[in-house]
Amino acid sequence: MKKLPIGIQSFEDLRSNDYLYVDKTEDIYRLVTSSKVVFLSRPRRFGKSLLVSTLEELYTSNQSLFEGLYIYDKWDWTRRYPVIRIDWTSIKHDSKEEMERDMSDYLQSIATVNDIILTRQFASGRFAELIESLHRKDGNKVVVLIDEYDKPILDAIGKPEAAEIRAFLQGFYVILKGADDHLKFVFMTGVTKVAKVSIFSALNSLKDITLDDKYASICGYTQEELERNFAEYIDETASHLEITRENLLYYICKWYDGYTWDGKTSVYNPFSTLMFFDNQDFSNYWFDTGTPTFLINRLKKHGLAKTVLEPIVAGQTAFNSYDPDELEDIPLLFQTGYLTIKNKQRVGRSSQYTLEVPNMEVKESLMEYLLSAYTNYPLSKMSALGQQMLQQILDFDAKCFTNNMRIMFADVPYTLKPSKAKNPAKAEAKNLANEALYHIIFQLWMTMLGFNIQSERMTNRGRIDAVLQQEGVAIVVELKYHATTKLDTLLNQAIAQIRENRYYEPFLDRKIILLGIAFSGKDVGCRIESLKELSELKNEKS
Repeated sequence: MKKLPIGIQSFEDLRSNDYLYVDKTEDIYRLVTSSKVVFLSRPRRFGKSLLVSTLEELYTSNQSLFEGLYIYDKWDWTRRYPVIRIDWTSIKHDSKEEMERDMSDYLQSIATVNDIILTRQFASGRFAELIESLHRKDGNKVVVLIDEYDKPILDAIGKPEAAEIRAFLQGFYVILKGADDHLKFVFMTGVTKVAKVSIFSALNSLKDITLDDKYASICGYTQEELERNFAEYIDETASHLEITRENLLYYICKWYDGYTWDGKTSVYNPFSTLMFFDNQDFSNYWFDTGTPTFLINRLKKHGLAKTVLEPIVAGQTAFNSYDPDELEDIPLLFQTGYLTIKNKQRVGRSSQYTLEVPNMEVKESLMEYLLSAYTNYPLSKMSALGQQMLQQILDFDAKCFTNNMRIMFADVPYTLKPSKAKNPAKAEAKNLANEALYHIIFQLWMTMLGFNIQSERMTNRGRIDAVLQQEGVAIVVELKYHATTKLDTLLNQAIAQIRENRYYEPFLDRKIILLGIAFSGKDVGCRIESLKELSELKNEKS
């Protein structure tokens, strides 16, 4: 089997050392033959740097690296173009002065290798001078590849020097407009499309392919690519986990597939996929490599947990640009990979997008992080506690389940208790706010365990709070809140509502467990019951 290219961002290294490569050169050929100035946004660890490296090797005519790939017999290997490749992860950018110094040195190093003398003082001037000099040297126009163009901006969010860093980049990137006559191809990658940087307004011919369906799979693996390129790893992993190939493919898809940028073409997270086959175990590989704490805190602070629990409908403007001074939540979550486009449709003259969390890896991890943030329960213990509580439901252990609920909710900063506000309207508003807080926590916990919550399960008799379907069993849940009503009364109401509205009817082919959960004042309780025998239920339904 070919080696898994974990952490390999060099196309030359990958192709020269027998690493597995999923051929993306058909997309690349279409791109370079139809566009001149291109921008692509994708989340971190999604293969952007490898794509940039592939373009560099293509334009510098390293023909042997492309043998056997789609583009091999379609490219003119007799032409070699000078390439300026800028990777902002390797350029110091903590301040404007540091950027000026480090970028000037980097451009000088390229000039030295090409026997070019740069005379201008500042980085932007040297950039323009280098482009023109490389073109005039052998008559071939220049290719400029800029990887992670927005990293200095993102790293400076909230810092005093943020405005100066953006000003520097604005002056640097605008050079590309004046150098148009000397340029063969320009390609830029980033996580975000940032406003207040003139590159998007100055370059009139810039083509943003982020949502272009022709390039929806230029990064990441499609289902067909996964099964064709990883066939040996799939068989080996299925054997190791002692499950069928079909079941393994189902679970890999559920965990790591689901990213779409056109609402149609679904791709796997390449980093998580590679890590899965390397470890032969399901885990949250991508999420754990760098999910920012500020994002979790922001979701909590702004009451935005529902944005990752339920589908969101957004218009085209949500994807236009992003202002680092006034962060907008939906574009931020989409561009960073925590939401993805699940559906796109035309509404009048414009497009409407439905956004959701892409897959189980992101959903499960977000639930754990958010639940820990809301309850102050340690993140490291959250998953174990949740699984323990799930087993207690299956064992009808209401006492231990209730004790664990109390443990999890012990440090919630608010309690469901009557408001002391003298104004009835204010008191009611406070009570509703407390109830909403507990409902969000409840939904997060249920989603973390794999329950389908309200928006996903409607019946002809009403809306089920949550249902968890496992092999041979369905757990149907109803949640009740009240600041003053007794706990037993609320639990009676919860179980009665499930029975009276027959929320269990869609699941008569399996064992059914009824779970009532109630919050009353500072107290929490539960009731776990089994339904009648299956034959009785079917007779009752008929």
